[in-house]
Order: sequence, then structure tokens, then C-alpha cells
Amino acid sequence: MPFKVFAFDAYGTLFDVHAAVRRHADAVGPDAAKMSDLWRAKQLEYTWVRTLMGAHRDFWALTTEALDFALARFPPADPGVRARLLDAYHALEAYAEVPSVLKTLKAGGAQLAILSNGSRDMLAAAVASAKIGPALDAVISIDDVGVYKTDRRVYGMVTDRFGVNPSDVSFQSSNRWDVAGATAFGFRTVWVNRTGQPDEYGDLPPAAVVDSLSGLAGLV
Repeated sequence: MPFKVFAFDAYGTLFDVHAAVRRHADAVGPDAAKMSDLWRAKQLEYTWVRTLMGAHRDFWALTTEALDFALARFPPADPGVRARLLDAYHALEAYAEVPSVLKTLKAGGAQLAILSNGSRDMLAAAVASAKIGPALDAVISIDDVGVYKTDRRVYGMVTDRFGVNPSDVSFQSSNRWDVAGATAFGFRTVWVNRTGQPDEYGDLPPAAVVDSLSGLAGLV
């Protein structure tokens, strides 16, 4: 393996952030897709605002607050769906290719980690639900530093955990802003552009762009 460590963002990269709403789409109503997009957008916005303010708040609390905003903007067909959506978010589905990709990388001798804004409890639940725990050497939460991506301290947790240099790490994320932050830190970055989004942050380009994690096979 050309890289000692392969680190993965969790939400949107390994786990499908829209799976919770899809599971209860009928109860959410005709605006389910829009509501899901807004939930995710507000969840991320709240992490950036909190980090800039220096007023950290747990990711699960922010996820819940973001859902409340999205449900207020797109009132659900079933007012009781809120609790079901939160339960579903704790057990998000992994993308179909994830188990086999992790297994292949592990067999090649790489160390594998999740690096996520998610809280420890959220990540533990998602990893267990997806049954990918045996392939992972570390599940790293920002809980340990109390700031969210793209603060450099977050990416530094990977190099500290494994005792490696940034250039020894390949970092994969579906979030272009996350890729920009990891590139600035010195990781080799791979943007998992699942939905064909246009590029941004042109001064901080990824080393490669793939449409799913299966594309890693041609890069290692």
C-alpha cells in the first residue's frame, strides 16, 4: 500500500445521510427529499457556526436541532415521525460498496479509520449497524478535541493516533469542504462525488475524484 492509513469521513461517505428520511418518506410527506437536504445542510451549518463561536455543542444535539428546523420548514404528514427519524439516524445504512472496499484495503495491509464530526455514541451505533467494526483500526470522533471540521486539530487526530505524517494518510470524503480542509492539512485526498456536484475550493484540489468508494481500487 502506498499509504499507511486510509481515513474515511463517516456521514455521506460511508453512511447514507438520507437513508433515515427515505425509510419514513411516506410519513414525512411529499417534501421528504427537500426536508432531508435541509436537515443535512443545517446540521453542517450548525457545526461551522459553533466552531467559529468557540461554543461547542454535541453533534447529536445539533443533529436534533437541525431536524427540528427542517420539520418546521416542511411540516410532516405524520407529526409523530420525529422520533422515528432520530432512531433511524442512529442506524444509517452504509453504501453498498463499503464493506468490500474496507475488506480489500485491510487485506492489503493498510490501517483504516473513521474521522468524523459524529459523537462517539453515534459512530458506535452506525458502525455496529453496518457491521464494519472488524475492518476498522480506529473510530475517531471530534469529541476528543471539541471542535468540528475543518479545524486542523481534527485532522491531526489521525496523525497522532497512528504516529504517521500527513503524507502517509489517504483521506476520503464525500464533502468537498472536508476534502479542502484535509488537503490543506497535508493528506492525500479523494473526493467521493456521489451526486456529480461541481468542483469548488479550486486552490485546494483533491488528488482524485471518484463517484463511489469502489473507485479507490484504481488509486492504491
